[in-house]
Amino acid sequence: MSRRDSIDSLFLKKPVAAASSASKSADRVRTGAISAMGTSLHEMAENAKQATRLQQQLAEGEAVISIETGSVDSSKILDRIPIDVDSAFDALVESIAEHGQQVPILVRPNPQDSGRFQIAYGRRRLKAAEKLGRPVRAIVRNLSDSQLYIAQGRENLDRKDLSFIEKAFFAKNLEDGGCDRPTIIAALAADKADVSRYIAIARQIPEDLVRKIGPAAKAGRARWLALADHLSSPERLAAAHELLAKYAQNQLESDARLDALLRAMLKPTKNSKPDREDWRTPHGKRGAQIEAREGKTTITFDENSVPAFAQFVSGKLDILFKEFQQLKGEGENL
Repeated sequence: MSRRDSIDSLFLKKPVAAASSASKSADRVRTGAISAMGTSLHEMAENAKQATRLQQQLAEGEAVISIETGSVDSSKILDRIPIDVDSAFDALVESIAEHGQQVPILVRPNPQDSGRFQIAYGRRRLKAAEKLGRPVRAIVRNLSDSQLYIAQGRENLDRKDLSFIEKAFFAKNLEDGGCDRPTIIAALAADKADVSRYIAIARQIPEDLVRKIGPAAKAGRARWLALADHLSSPERLAAAHELLAKYAQNQLESDARLDALLRAMLKPTKNSKPDREDWRTPHGKRGAQIEAREGKTTITFDENSVPAFAQFVSGKLDILFKEFQQLKGEGENL
């Protein structure tokens, strides 16, 4: 009996044919109820042996089985950002349709739903098999939650690596899901400082906006920081969503969307001309320049004209702010 027959018997509910040596004997031919009973007992014994072997294979992660895509649930923690324009996925579907699925996905038995599975990695292959209407080949392995997340992250490093923003939100989602830092570090194969930076970025940019942009595989931390800096107000965030809706209609790919959005956010508008004002000392020297633009005001002191004055003013900020509150009558509300 082949391994595939035994797996089909256990997971796909297909009957397993008894070995020819069991159904026929050179010494005697069984008939009637005795023959049927002997065959049934032999099949039960064989199935028990195969079940034991399969359980051992599952524990060791060796068994590759074909399962229906509808029986595979997603991981609780997502890493990939789905995109609506993905030429690589279309190529994957075409490859599997022509050559079959060469690399199995990794799943574990779903701890909350008996008879179902939960994916660790291989969602693109799962999605491709679903689109083609065929079962997906999978390795079944008993994994704890931490092992699942680590396998999920490490597979991305071994194959198509996550983009910067995908790593950032994967780290954030792991933390929000209750994972400790050692698990997150292991899942991303990153150091403690990198994980902190990933999570900090992910908490600055709305996730729904990132999903509209996509993974932006070529963009690093600097570009996402630049975007975060330009989402300082509800108006600018709303404008970003409107721009991304247009980019989606134009079928721009992810990196092109981020580039176009940054250019648009950095482009001066008619009302973005800064309001500048000079402050001069009683002797007429320009001591500082005050510039207001898009909700931000900057005071630049001239160290040649008023040396050390900037440090003096910064030391008086608490006093000046209290005086300002009293003048405005706003108490402690600011």
